[in-house]
Amino acid sequence: MMKAVVVFATITGNNEDVADIVTDALEDHGVEVEENEMTMADVADFADADICVVCPYTYDEGALPDEGLDFFDDLQEADLKGKVYGVAGSGDTAYADDFCVAVDKFGEAFAKAGATKGADNVHINLAPDEDDIKTLDQFVADLVKKAQ
Repeated sequence: MMKAVVVFATITGNNEDVADIVTDALEDHGVEVEENEMTMADVADFADADICVVCPYTYDEGALPDEGLDFFDDLQEADLKGKVYGVAGSGDTAYADDFCVAVDKFGEAFAKAGATKGADNVHINLAPDEDDIKTLDQFVADLVKKAQ
């Protein structure tokens, strides 16, 4: 059975919602999923996964989650060759050019770790709505297809 690990960081709860939607969609595809808040996760958790997903928030003017800085550093130094990754996160378009910057930074960290991009990064404004759920469902379908 295919396995996925979904890691999220949240302040408002929006990214936990994103992670829950991704987890549910993965399970609908028959994938075994482990979901953890970033402070409770370790990059080593990805070692046994086929699919690796991070759902980070972007703080202030493009900053990574404070509680995820060590995780981010470890991710860049990991060896994730053979793993498929995806990054989806919520932000606030009021931050203009800094909207969801952490999503893209985590994507770059996965690429640096040698993982294979399984889906385009997903940027969600605030709480996920029905259109966002459809986008996340496609995101998951793309990840699963790439991991097969």
